[in-house]
This record gives sequence, C-alpha cells and structure tokens, in this order.
Amino acid sequence: MSNPRAGKVAERIQQIIARRLEKGLRDPRLGFVTITDVRVTGDLQQASVFYTVFGDEQEQTDTAAALKAATGMLRTEVGKQLGTRLTPTLEFIHDELPESAQHLSELLAEAKRRDEESAALAANASFAGEADPYTKPRDEDADDATER
Repeated sequence: MSNPRAGKVAERIQQIIARRLEKGLRDPRLGFVTITDVRVTGDLQQASVFYTVFGDEQEQTDTAAALKAATGMLRTEVGKQLGTRLTPTLEFIHDELPESAQHLSELLAEAKRRDEESAALAANASFAGEADPYTKPRDEDADDATER
C-alpha cells in the first residue's frame, strides 16, 4: 500500500474483526476463521478482508455464508471502534494462499524426487561415445606422413 494511512486503517480493521470473531458470532455455521490480511482502497471506502478456514469444503462454504450474513454487524463494529468519518464497506474473500503454498510444496517435492532419480541414473551411466568427445590439436607431422 502506498498510502500509509490506508495501511494503518487496514491493520486496525484486521484487529477489530479478529477480536470480534474471537468472541464468536451467534451463527453456528462459522468455523475456525483466521483473518490473514485486509486491504483498504486509497480513499478508505472499501476494505477487502482475506480469511482462511480450517476444515473441509463444507465448513469453508458455511463460514463464507456466515461471514456474508454478519457483514453488516461487523461493519458496525468496525465503525464504532475505528473512529473515522466514513466506515469502509467490507468484502470477505477466501484466501487461497495456504492451498497455493501446499500445491507449490508438492511440486517442489516432486521435482526433488525426479532430480534424485536422475542423479541415481547418472551415477551408473557410461558414455555413449568416446569418454572425451572434444577435438584435440592434431600433430602435423603425423598428418604429413599419412598423406604421402
């Protein structure tokens, strides 16, 4: 964020929402939620709240619905504690970062496994042609003798 005030407001919104969710909502659909990031527009009118949910696909869907239903209440809470003239609208976005990180870890493990297989094959391999395939300087006296 280039605007330092927007960064401070985003941090404050993250803290307010996280504390409110810690206290709990009356919605039983809400799962184990972690607020990972908040991004506020430069004019402080909109806030994108990124969250992750511990659980399966059903719990993630239920939590998304619970957060959508509680958006108004959470915005009111943010407005009371933030102390700004205008309260930004809240948009909850499921953070895909943990899934992306897990996928990248799996890809790196697969690459490492393939590198180890390649190194094991190379250890027992022999040259297809000569051991030293590079041309060497020729001895001119030997070439002259073969031409005669």
